Order: sequence, then structure tokens, then C-alpha cells
Amino acid sequence: MDLPAVILVHPQLSENIGTTTRAMLNCGLTELRLVSPRENWLSAKAIAASSGAAALLRAARCFDTTAEAIADLHRVYATTGRNRFMVKPVVTPRRAATELRDHIAQGLRCGVLFGPERTGLENDDIALADVGVTVPLNPDYCSLNLAQSVLLVAYEWYQAGDPAEPRAMTRGAAPVALKEDLVGFFEHLERELDDCGFFRAIEKRPVMVRNIRNMFERADLTQQEVRTLHGIVHELVTWRRKKGEVEK
Repeated sequence: MDLPAVILVHPQLSENIGTTTRAMLNCGLTELRLVSPRENWLSAKAIAASSGAAALLRAARCFDTTAEAIADLHRVYATTGRNRFMVKPVVTPRRAATELRDHIAQGLRCGVLFGPERTGLENDDIALADVGVTVPLNPDYCSLNLAQSVLLVAYEWYQAGDPAEPRAMTRGAAPVALKEDLVGFFEHLERELDDCGFFRAIEKRPVMVRNIRNMFERADLTQQEVRTLHGIVHELVTWRRKKGEVEK
């Protein structure tokens, strides 16, 4: 799949270009285009700020005008933090990411424009774009630096194509407990609860046992965690017995 190009229009500081490439590469974007940058984008400051993404800096293409930078693209999105009073659709980065993926799936080449750090894009630049992109932020304070703006758009692009589940549990190297392990623990725990008189109302014991088992089932325990629980129950019982012997 082709990737949308990131186009920085009149970027002012070379280190901001470097941090932009870092944001891009984190999200799998690799094509950087520059329109009349004020400073050398291959300076030592830019390379240091790229934090390992210097290959994107070296591969960046430089243009004199925005029109030249987008000449080979079919669809262009322009980021803006304020109302430009133009008749133009405006979307969030999330919506932009979905649309960009749809366009690219149709074989269209796309890009996203980002303006200078101090002023943002000029109206003439935005007039060349098909769609505006505005990040919904705190209306009382919505100041973003260049790399932050790129990261927000790039992150939504990356997430729009991420097939991963929205929630996952990390386990390290510990395998999930077998049902045999769980049942063994349940029986150990219930045996000790019987001995200490926890199940005082005999008629309620079956329901209480099911509730306790369901609590531990929801925990999705590993084998090591089950062994730890066995140890906890054992130590509590041992302490109780020793305490009883001392009190006699």
C-alpha cells in the first residue's frame, strides 16, 4: 500500500523537522516533503532530534512552492487550527485517516500539509487542499508544536489500519492456568473455608462456592498465579493454627 506523504510548508527550525520524522516513523509513514525550509534539514540538530529516523531526513524531497510539492498527488488534506471561512469540508484526524485509507485503496496518491510552527498554513495553501483537518482539543488552550500535530494525524492513520484487538493482556512467559490447576485451587480454598467455618449457612454454600469460583475465573489466572494463591492459602492456614496454639 502507498502511504500518504507528510508535507511541511516553510518549516522554521531544523530540529522540528527532525522530531517530525521521529513522529512519522513511529506510525509507519516514510515520505517527507519540504517546502522552502528556513534551515538545513540535514543539520546536526535535525539528525539528533530525529532520534534514529535520520533516513527519512536524507530521503526528504525539497520544493520551492506548495503547488510543486503536491503536483503528483490526487488528494490533499491540510491541517488548520482555526476557522479559515472557506467553503471546504473539515474533518478530524480520525476521519481523515479513514478517508485517506479509502483513497489509497482506490490507487490515489495522497498527502497531508502542515504549516509553519508560528503561523500555520496560509489560506493560499489551504485553498489547494481538498479537505481541512482540525484536531478537537481544549478550546481554551489548543497549542500544538509541529511534531505533535504530525504525530496526531500519523497516529490516527496507523490506528485506522491496526487489526489488533482494542484490549489485550500481557502475560510474559507464564502460561495460562489449566482448568485442572484452577479446580485444584478451588478445592483447596473451599476445604480451608469449610474448616474455618466460613460457610456458616449450609444452604447458601453452593451459591457462595459458585460466586467465589466465578471471581477467580474472571481473573484469567496463569499457572504461576494459581501456585501463588495456593501458597497464600497455605500460609494463612498455617499462621492461624500457630496463633491458636499460642493462645491455648
